[in-house]
Amino acid sequence: MIAPDNKSLVLGTAQWGWTVDRKNAFLQLDAWLASGHQCLDLATNYPINKIPGDFRKSEKIVQEYIQTHGLTHLDVTIKIGSQDNMRSPDNNLEPSFILMMAMEYRRLFGDNLKGIMIHWDNREDQQAIAKSLEAMASLQETDGIRPGLSGIRRPDLYLNASCESALSFDIQFKHNILQSDLKRYAPFFSTEKQEKAPHRFFAYGLNAGGIKLEGPYPAGSTFLARAGDPDKVAPFLNQIRELLPKWNTAFVRPPVRTMTHIGLLHAGLNPAIDGLVLGFSTVAQLRETLDFWRNLSTFEYDDVFADLQKRTQ
Repeated sequence: MIAPDNKSLVLGTAQWGWTVDRKNAFLQLDAWLASGHQCLDLATNYPINKIPGDFRKSEKIVQEYIQTHGLTHLDVTIKIGSQDNMRSPDNNLEPSFILMMAMEYRRLFGDNLKGIMIHWDNREDQQAIAKSLEAMASLQETDGIRPGLSGIRRPDLYLNASCESALSFDIQFKHNILQSDLKRYAPFFSTEKQEKAPHRFFAYGLNAGGIKLEGPYPAGSTFLARAGDPDKVAPFLNQIRELLPKWNTAFVRPPVRTMTHIGLLHAGLNPAIDGLVLGFSTVAQLRETLDFWRNLSTFEYDDVFADLQKRTQ
């Protein structure tokens, strides 16, 4: 099995304006576009650093970059709904709000805006969900904006509510060796429903919030910034470390050395996943990640993928 070249890579911005400053973000965008990629993932509540004044700060960095360079060819997806960056469940997904935000982001990003996702919806009311989807269907019909879902508590209600509109969703879900929401979206994989409205599935959080195979963690690391506990993940990481000699001596291929490599293999070789959302701390990390991703189209890593599947099912 070799990772198909048609899988999409998307540049994530969840840390921009927090652990990634404006200068670093601009450099990442320079390197991302120079590598031939155009897809960006934004959200109104990025960065999620619990600082109210930073709400929408991440998207403003991207907006400034686009305006500075006069770009019109990007593929920008914006996630809406959350009303703060405090990681609270508060959201606004009224149809009028969705349409208003679509107008706002069309004004800010112009033709670069290609998709809008409903973000962090905890509702249990299928009728209210259906009303939100009517607004999304209208945007798709009138403006060609792709509808999407991310961080949805009840995917089943969304699937039921979308049957009449036959919307094709871009669906984002967390997926790494410690945690995966892929199975929660299993109903969307139905062959019958996929033929009627094919969906695309995008994995994020591939390196489990920035955990490292080898420490120590720098003071400004993403893992520590998100209150990660190195001791808690140590037992599982020890299992992975024990497998590295087997993975890296049995075949003539570039070695697996980092959690980023493992995340790319775990998600990139999964046939159910259409794309990966990648977040970086530095440009060097971005380039190294893209280098290893290219390896997956040249060398066989089926054995690594199989071992990871056994430990995460």
